[in-house]
Amino acid sequence: WVLDVIEKDPIMVGTIGDLEPDKPEFAEHLDHFGKNPLFLGIRYGYLWGRDLRKAVANPRFIAGVKMLAERGLTLDTANQSVRALEDVVALTDKVPDLRVVLDHLPKLEPPEAERAAYGVVMKTLGERPNVYVKVSAVLRQIDGQVPSDLELYRPKLDEMWTVFGEDRVLFGSDWPNSEPLGPYEKVLDIVQRYVAEKSVAQQEKFFWRNSVQAYRWKKRAEGQPQGA
Repeated sequence: WVLDVIEKDPIMVGTIGDLEPDKPEFAEHLDHFGKNPLFLGIRYGYLWGRDLRKAVANPRFIAGVKMLAERGLTLDTANQSVRALEDVVALTDKVPDLRVVLDHLPKLEPPEAERAAYGVVMKTLGERPNVYVKVSAVLRQIDGQVPSDLELYRPKLDEMWTVFGEDRVLFGSDWPNSEPLGPYEKVLDIVQRYVAEKSVAQQEKFFWRNSVQAYRWKKRAEGQPQGA
């Protein structure tokens, strides 16, 4: 259904689907949807009652993810925690060719007891060239307010940029889930002010070029930059 909808609107260059790599029908579904250039990958993680750690220990899941990687498709994962990031390390140990996009990582504020483990796992992921971070879910509520002051967001944005580098950070808004904290324009304004301090080439990487590398999307309309 989603593929049918976006097929009619060339402003959308692709979608991430909901397929489960450990299911018997996964190969059939992947073969079916994978023929559509608008199908760019799947999302899997600690959402919808799923447990990535258990999945990574399941040979059938790993076999399915290898099929995904062989097709050049991407795995998105969300609801980040230190545990979830460690699971991504384990997954990419087993399927090193898999491209992974970490959604909403700026939202993660690990408790003090997990700070050391967080530092270790972030360093490990930062060294993996096929792991990207989507700079989404940036807004924060502080004392009942959602500030617009860039300096309050700078440490987390700096961390993403430092750990993953200018070639593996990409913009994401988390809209419409971000609406309770603020409109899309507020999210965009904060990150625009942050990347305005970077070079034009770095800004282009952040807002679109890196997404081409992460998802392999292709240009569909005049005025769009050239994708994969």
